[in-house]
Amino acid sequence: MSQTPNIFRSFVTALRTLTILPVPGPEAARPADAFYFFPLVGELIGASVLLAAWVMTAAIGWTWGAALAGVFILAGLTRALHLDGLGDTVDACFATRSRERRLQIMKDPHIGVFGVVAVCLALLVKLVSLERLCASGQWSMVILPVVLARMTMVLVAVCLPYARPGGGKAGGFFAAKRPAHLLVAGALTLAICYLHAGSNGLAAAAGAFALGMLLVQWMKHNFGGATGDLLGFAGESTECIAYFFLALTAAF
Repeated sequence: MSQTPNIFRSFVTALRTLTILPVPGPEAARPADAFYFFPLVGELIGASVLLAAWVMTAAIGWTWGAALAGVFILAGLTRALHLDGLGDTVDACFATRSRERRLQIMKDPHIGVFGVVAVCLALLVKLVSLERLCASGQWSMVILPVVLARMTMVLVAVCLPYARPGGGKAGGFFAAKRPAHLLVAGALTLAICYLHAGSNGLAAAAGAFALGMLLVQWMKHNFGGATGDLLGFAGESTECIAYFFLALTAAF
């Protein structure tokens, strides 16, 4: 009886990790192999956002409604997991300067006022940016931030150790990470960005990589590594900043 190919199992794990889609099939033997496909899953999520926004804009010409639909899909398809990481990280950073205490706060299932504000601001940035992109017809740019966000998550995970000495939910992804995960995910990201936006897409990828390296240094200094919440924070930060700047350039 033939076994399921590793490449398919890795893709299944990536889909289950990053979305709520009930994908059939076995998990990857090494969870970290899902990193190979993070940008591709970002492409699928971004394409879903694009489809909903385009249909609403074309059907009734309501760009704000299209942007709102896009934000709903971004949050719904990812079960708001990365937004949770954003809120937890911001709460921890404003609460204390102690690494150990920050990591403890991030495990708390409750969210504080700083986390709520951060999540609301992130959703607002995406809303106004998507509206601008829809209004200006920059449809390919709707997908890029979602792809770049997942590439940044791989970058952070590969460049940093797991920050929790006692282990945690994301520990399996950090345990078997390799530089090859970043190389493949990075190459896939460049290909996707070039196909969607040519040289502008490559420039956006370069900017996201630079931002990712800044986040790596910041997390290393403040947390001594990365966690699942910090990966979510990195993804949301990249997504919001990329959407904002792409919308800003579309305005001219």
